[in-house]
Amino acid sequence: MTDEVSTPGSVRPGGRTARVRESVLRAAGDLLAERGFAHLDLAEVAAKAEVGKTTVYRRWRTPTGLVTDLLTDMAEQSLPHADTGSLLGDLTANARLVAKTLTDPRQGRLFQAVISAATCDDSAATALRRFYDIRLTEWAACIEAAIKRGEAPPNTDARAAIAAVSAPLYYRLLASGDPIDDTAADTAAQAAVNAITAGTFVTTPESRTAG
Repeated sequence: MTDEVSTPGSVRPGGRTARVRESVLRAAGDLLAERGFAHLDLAEVAAKAEVGKTTVYRRWRTPTGLVTDLLTDMAEQSLPHADTGSLLGDLTANARLVAKTLTDPRQGRLFQAVISAATCDDSAATALRRFYDIRLTEWAACIEAAIKRGEAPPNTDARAAIAAVSAPLYYRLLASGDPIDDTAADTAAQAAVNAITAGTFVTTPESRTAG
């Protein structure tokens, strides 16, 4: 069977299989948010999703397989990048979206659980990097548009600039515990804009090959 030899989450299902996947991933996300990765049990996920254990074990095989597919699903359902017509507007929209996600009672705990899993499991780390690669690529268009409008210098590293917007918010979630609110989001966006316009993220052929 294809499910037995493919990487968990790599097969895009349809019909009943899609409904099963949706139910299982919703259950997995709920349990992750409630208990964390260390306590994610496939049998419990199957029971909560009202799906046969055999189906879950055959398709996802391990808790890491579930986390991998959950991150894939989250990336697929994420909102597209903003297009407000200004760099500050776009990055503020990005920062507020991140802040809203991280302060959501379910999503915030879910991200903490997934990040925790990535610190101790290579497959989970790969899945997390893939998730953020998709999101950074999506939002990089805001920087590219800003360069065309003259709001950002040519050769600005779009991915580094976008990452700079959300980094302070994740620090608050994972380290300092400071509030993640609109003020924090707006400050992060403005700081990123200041750095971008100052040329902080400008790369040259020499800097890209250094080291």
